[in-house]
Amino acid sequence: MRRVTLGCAARLVFAALWLLVEECRAETGAPSLAERVIWAVNAGGDAHTDVHGIHYKKDPLEGKLGKASDYGVRLPILRSSPEDQILYQTERYNEDTFGYEIPIREEGDYILVLKYAEVYFAQSQQKVFDVRLNGHVVVKDLDIFDRVGHSTAHDEIVPFSIKRGKLSVHGEVSTFNGKLAVEFVKGYYDNPKICALYVMKGKLEDVPKLQPHPGLEKREEEEEEEDEGEGGESEKKSTSTSPKNLVRSGPRTPNPYATDNSSLMFPILVAFGVFIPTLFCLCRL
Repeated sequence: MRRVTLGCAARLVFAALWLLVEECRAETGAPSLAERVIWAVNAGGDAHTDVHGIHYKKDPLEGKLGKASDYGVRLPILRSSPEDQILYQTERYNEDTFGYEIPIREEGDYILVLKYAEVYFAQSQQKVFDVRLNGHVVVKDLDIFDRVGHSTAHDEIVPFSIKRGKLSVHGEVSTFNGKLAVEFVKGYYDNPKICALYVMKGKLEDVPKLQPHPGLEKREEEEEEEDEGEGGESEKKSTSTSPKNLVRSGPRTPNPYATDNSSLMFPILVAFGVFIPTLFCLCRL
């Protein structure tokens, strides 16, 4: 009975806190996530509204540039909610560099979110490409399979800002003319592509996170442990070898051949030179 009462009390407290948060948000007038999204497209697919209320428009490049593919609809996509898997199952690709132009009229801090899933290739180094933002390379050598594996959702998140007619991204600055050009650059391995993308106002912490992937997290933890292990071993080696290099066992031993004894040998040689002829003459007498 006590456990039931405690459970009901906990649910009531949680509900009260949730109502309080919603009321504070309504009073402050803070925009929701969907309201902060200024542009969103489901590349290669139809319009879709995700679980966060973000409305993705139908691909405006349909019939104009590149090719749409729904090859991934036969596959379940890991790390994505069932309602939003369609955002990763359809895609647009092109045999050359292609992209989208996004109008931005207000200054401020923005986030570009690029959604990907590798649904065709089953190994790395099969599809590798760059992503440019108004000429700035913001994603270099993107290999989706190498990042997360097959049929697994992966988001590339690019923060940027627009202030006083200037675009700032990844420490680089350029003139901004009101249009954001997102380009997927043809590389040496297959064709560039995009599954879905959107631009929102805000900071990195405002972007919804994908569902955890146990296998991916384990690999990342192992890589971190390996890095820490290598760092620890190098530190041990440096600490063990550095005393040997710095600490000496005592004063240097004098070089026994450093002194020149040639002056002492000269009288001896002269004596031998005089003694041997004298002895020879005495023997003949």
